[in-house]
Amino acid sequence: MLNKLLEFAKDESGATAIEYGLIAALVSVAAIAALRGMGESLSNLFGVVSGELSAAVISAG
Repeated sequence: MLNKLLEFAKDESGATAIEYGLIAALVSVAAIAALRGMGESLSNLFGVVSGELSAAVISAG
């Protein structure tokens, strides 16, 4: 019984899986943060383009 307990204590395969899970979670959080910032920037860009196109249509008509 003691040998089994010592083998279990030395086994690090579960710790590796947890580490990979934490890394994946960190990468996901970073990707979400980057995409949110880029999304706001794109929204502002399209707003400016839409305004310029509307002004061009009004002045051409």
